[in-house]
Amino acid sequence: MSTIDDVAKLAGLSKSTVSRVINSYPHVSEAKRQRVLAAMQQLAYVPNSAAQSLRRQRTGLIAVFVPRLMNPFFSQLLQSMELAASERDYQLIVCQTMYSQEKELKYAELLRRKQVDGIVMTSIQNEWQAIAPYVRYGPIVLCNEFDDAAEVPMIRLNQEYGGYIAGKHLLAMGHTRIACCSGGTRSQVAFHREQGLRKALQEHSLFLPDTYIFRDAYSIEDGIRVFAQIKDMKIRPTAVFSGGDEVAAGIIAGAKQHGCRVPEDLAVIGFDDQKITVLMEPNISTVRQPIGLMAQQTIALMAEKIESRQYTQREVYEYPLELIVRESTCVSVLPTKEK
Repeated sequence: MSTIDDVAKLAGLSKSTVSRVINSYPHVSEAKRQRVLAAMQQLAYVPNSAAQSLRRQRTGLIAVFVPRLMNPFFSQLLQSMELAASERDYQLIVCQTMYSQEKELKYAELLRRKQVDGIVMTSIQNEWQAIAPYVRYGPIVLCNEFDDAAEVPMIRLNQEYGGYIAGKHLLAMGHTRIACCSGGTRSQVAFHREQGLRKALQEHSLFLPDTYIFRDAYSIEDGIRVFAQIKDMKIRPTAVFSGGDEVAAGIIAGAKQHGCRVPEDLAVIGFDDQKITVLMEPNISTVRQPIGLMAQQTIALMAEKIESRQYTQREVYEYPLELIVRESTCVSVLPTKEK
């Protein structure tokens, strides 16, 4: 295996000059640079990336924490982040927490051990005081997540407004018994969406009863489970606001299995505008999140913090949400069947 000494000997230059070329340092003539590159190619010499990282105190790696890779929203977000990171010569390491506090803290150790340059958290499982100590080792950026106690950059959406416009739409469709289906109690995202729904209901002198609140729902299977609970109620809700399109799809699937018509018997609205919304029959009404913009802003902020080494600065960037009305909430948009 060739060494840097072999490259220097073949190029007829000093070892320090070869090192400057390898590490892209300035003040090396183009002629010498080309001699070094030609020697490296001839010897098939590959620089030791670990040694380079040690010298630069950079790894070129960013860890991205996601709760579930199977969730299409996070898959789309990751894809957009990877494209943005690649443009800045960074690579992503994906860490799937599966909503586990222990796994989240275990992955956070990557930053303390300098195995990554920074962490993007798309979901938080622990209280912020458990995460805060890791900021001293490198930048942490929150994307699609918000924590009142966090003194770090946050790319967020007005989640309360998202719940509000979903609720207003269901109320406009004539519903007064509206249920809410969301993730765990730790998530401030879920909390604010629920608060938005409550606000819409209060404007019509209505409220959200505890029996109409369903927690820990993340997947299609969870949506099917939620509908199983709904169908056994004496007084059923006539509409459901779901914090995710997957769960909304599961609720619709469960309803169809039991002869419950959507939206005539039960209206369902999701969140995110995943591809599944237009694959389901009926198509799912939803609240659209600007995934591409969020991803670009997140990576841009991360790169800036890595360069500046200013890790503990609270910055909040907010993007708009959009209501998308489809067949699952509105009878008037259902396709007319030929008789």
